[in-house]
Amino acid sequence: MSAASAARGLSTAEATRRLAEDGPNLVAAPPPRGVVRRVGRQLADPLVALLLAAGVVTAALGDVPDTLIILLVVVVNTVIGVAQEVRADAAIAALDRLAAPVARVVRDGRDQVVPASDLVRGDHVRLEAGDVVPADLRLTEAQRATFDESALTGESVPVPRSTSEPAGAGTVLAGGRAAGTVVATGPDSALGRISELVSRTRPGPTPLQRRITALGRVLGVTAVVVSALVFAAGVLAGQPVARMAITAVSLVVAAVPESLPAVVTLALALGAHRMARISAIPRRLHAVETLGSVTVIASDKTGTLTENRMSVQCAITADGSRHTVRGTGYDPAGQVDGPGGEPLRALARAGALCNDAALLPPDDDRPDWAAAGDPMEAALLTFAGRCGLDVDAERAAAPRVAEHPFDQDSRRMVTVHRLPAGGFLVVCKGAPEAVLDPQTDAALVAAAAELAADGLRVLAVATAVGDHQPDPAVPPTLHAVGLVGIGDPLRATARDTAEAFRRAGVQLLLITGDHPQTATAIGRRLGILGPGDVVAHGDQDDLRGTDLAHARVYARTQPEQKLDIIRALQQRGEVVAMTGDGVNDAPALRRADIGVAMGGGTEVARQAAELVLVDDNLGTVADAIGEGRRIYDNIRRFLRYALSGGAAELLVMLAGPLLGMPLALLPAQLLWINLLTHGVPGVALGAEPAEADVLRRPPRSPQESVLGGGLLRGVLTGAGLLAAVTLAAGVVAQQTGRPWQSVMFLVLGLAQLGVALAVRAKATPGTPRNRMLPAAVAVCLLLQFAGVLVEPLRLLLGTEPLDVVTIVACLAVAAIPGVALRLWTRVVAGREGDG
Repeated sequence: MSAASAARGLSTAEATRRLAEDGPNLVAAPPPRGVVRRVGRQLADPLVALLLAAGVVTAALGDVPDTLIILLVVVVNTVIGVAQEVRADAAIAALDRLAAPVARVVRDGRDQVVPASDLVRGDHVRLEAGDVVPADLRLTEAQRATFDESALTGESVPVPRSTSEPAGAGTVLAGGRAAGTVVATGPDSALGRISELVSRTRPGPTPLQRRITALGRVLGVTAVVVSALVFAAGVLAGQPVARMAITAVSLVVAAVPESLPAVVTLALALGAHRMARISAIPRRLHAVETLGSVTVIASDKTGTLTENRMSVQCAITADGSRHTVRGTGYDPAGQVDGPGGEPLRALARAGALCNDAALLPPDDDRPDWAAAGDPMEAALLTFAGRCGLDVDAERAAAPRVAEHPFDQDSRRMVTVHRLPAGGFLVVCKGAPEAVLDPQTDAALVAAAAELAADGLRVLAVATAVGDHQPDPAVPPTLHAVGLVGIGDPLRATARDTAEAFRRAGVQLLLITGDHPQTATAIGRRLGILGPGDVVAHGDQDDLRGTDLAHARVYARTQPEQKLDIIRALQQRGEVVAMTGDGVNDAPALRRADIGVAMGGGTEVARQAAELVLVDDNLGTVADAIGEGRRIYDNIRRFLRYALSGGAAELLVMLAGPLLGMPLALLPAQLLWINLLTHGVPGVALGAEPAEADVLRRPPRSPQESVLGGGLLRGVLTGAGLLAAVTLAAGVVAQQTGRPWQSVMFLVLGLAQLGVALAVRAKATPGTPRNRMLPAAVAVCLLLQFAGVLVEPLRLLLGTEPLDVVTIVACLAVAAIPGVALRLWTRVVAGREGDG
């Protein structure tokens, strides 16, 4: 593609035609899992396989009622499990669509930002450091461009590329600047070809799922041991061996909540989807659970605590004249107060030339002016417009012929331009200490310190003119043109966000590359710097000598220092969330327990993170932490409910023979109770709303067991109450000549459903209650009553009819555990047991 063609790019009509012809720029998605495979996964679960084995035994013995009830349990559990998988996959697919990357292209002669999936052959793509290459490119421009090709080759060292060389899809522009023409997209790209060769696997289990799987093994072993005791006791009491074998197997399945892994996966997936609705997109499911344990938020400033609408607020020219700049956002229309004149125009012109950004005017999809490229460079373009310059005309009059892109080591950028009258103009912009001479430019150095103390980001600009084209890496002697103080106002919610983190027991740290004075001013305005707190400097020696326990603000930090800070915090036992938007933030984002990327930042930062903030608002993280805690609370509620019922069934079956009841419950009755209690009501508990204090209590320790924090005590208390009322009801019924087994069946099922209502979240004023739970409990209550009232079910379950007085008495007795647990949770335990 010629330079002229690159400048115009494709037309929108031609891009649309090619997109229809070649298809979207997407790698082939894995084939969707069919119904047969999903059903097979459910049936392969060890506990379900055990249940099927029990069905084979009952069928072989001619026990039709037990065989039918076992098959019914298998069918219902499989349907619920498949439905949960489908919903979880749909939620994850929706997140993937929201997190789709974008690309900066030239179309119809102007820069545009389009979804990467819309790229076509012939598109001219611009890249900046940190961008992921969205398709296979043939480079047409490469200024000190190095590419991280580890995604394709495994080579960790960035590779330099020059014009006419390829850049493969999926690689990252690690440094410099580049542009290129798309030569292959989608499955035809390098990344697409590799994807076709590699069998794609689904993500492994989350840490929470692994802990719950381990818990399931312990519960399974415990249930097997207790069931063996029940089997032995029944046989010794004269019960048939076959009946007791079926009872033992049924008790194992009923005692262990086999639907728990599916419930956890669904809770995490739907929680992630709810986070997406508040503009926080988890890229990995385990980010949802990690958020609930975060103790430290290490945040950068620009675009996170601030509005990310950079604008030049103050300009100081080399002669010392000060100018105040006014305007809104990136709109070039505005006003400059001060002497004005050629010194100011020279400063604005230099800032526009040593610049890779572009301004995007409003259109049908975007009502305001926007930045394409670095926001600070876009602010310089807006400043030039407000000084009366035509940026496009200035760039055309002094075309760039060489450059040394910005890097962290030099902290400056240098460009060389050919002047209309002959000769060359060298422009350098960067940190004042990297551009100004401390002696020659002492006045400007002092002015820079004043601007930084006011919380502004300060850039110094210097130029030189010569007859020969210099090497931009080693520019000639430069002469200061002036300073610009760039402000990014704090978000209106920034202080409230910092206070919300404090109330939630989460410490907010500011880690920035800004001048220490700027960082200190921001820290004080946020209220995160208190008495005794210190500001750590990015100088390596200073940082090592800083008392990190009292450091709340880190200034002038380098990428490797961010890693040191995060590592030190983690060694101290903190769970760290790190926010960032640049390529230099990527290592820290990966190192943190959870990386949080700004949606408007670089693609490499988004790929390195586990949570992407679409609205670039740190306050959204506080909401996401609340959502993560809500999900974890609900999983623990399900555990408390399900394990209490399972343990109660074991206790009833084990203690029954000691009270003169050789077989307290028949296998079909156990399985029926399991079907009703562990199914829909258990899933409905996962939809409980957050309690009012979810963001007013400290985070849970990641080392804490899933049964910690009082949950195990709650499970044992609930199991004891359930077993006690069930056994008591059975003894009374036996002594009064009533069908005691049917009484115990009814009481145990009703009491477990009462516990589901007892462990629900406390009502929060203004927050809608979870209507799914009472509806699910009501339906299951009716089905439990039907087990002793409807003749076909009585034949299936082996129950006997009960009179109205007995049924009312059973209902009253069954309410005792739920009422007692609710009172115990509210009055005695407070928040300790997740009530």
